[in-house]
Amino acid sequence: MPDTLSTRLASRLRDLRQSRDWSLDQLAAESGLSRATLSRMEKAEVSPTAESLGRLCAAYGLPLSRLMMMVEETFTPKIPYEAQDEWRDPETGYTRRSVSPPAGGLSGEVLECHLPRGSRIAYDAPPKPGQEHHLILLDGALTLTVDGVAHMLSGGDCLRYHLSGANVFETAPDRGARYLLVLI
Repeated sequence: MPDTLSTRLASRLRDLRQSRDWSLDQLAAESGLSRATLSRMEKAEVSPTAESLGRLCAAYGLPLSRLMMMVEETFTPKIPYEAQDEWRDPETGYTRRSVSPPAGGLSGEVLECHLPRGSRIAYDAPPKPGQEHHLILLDGALTLTVDGVAHMLSGGDCLRYHLSGANVFETAPDRGARYLLVLI
């Protein structure tokens, strides 16, 4: 199997579970995902969705960005566009490009995301409660619900928040959203 972001992600997910001495059944109970789905993810037979990665990160108490850092290439100061890893949710078409990935010694990271029109991604719990987020909507329209409060954003808007509970990203049927997400 070639060394790709997907295969490294599958391997890291298996390593995380094994490092806690959890069975697939235990992880299923912690994450709310089925044992079969978890097994297929760990074998790189399926690509995890944004929601399933969110559930796994919450089970591990790990921000998604840190999980992605574990599978992305090593730290370099300059990250050319063509070297910025992009991940695509096979279910929604959501894409997440790691513009400035997390690295040792640096506290922030920048993601460029695109959520197609008519999409909804819900996260039941934050992977790292209290983490500071700055979402800058570059284009389109997005409703972001944070801790039960819906924020309707349009191009140029910025929403700053500490994520401590459930959150939902939604786009209208006729318009998607492209945004930067800065995590500190």
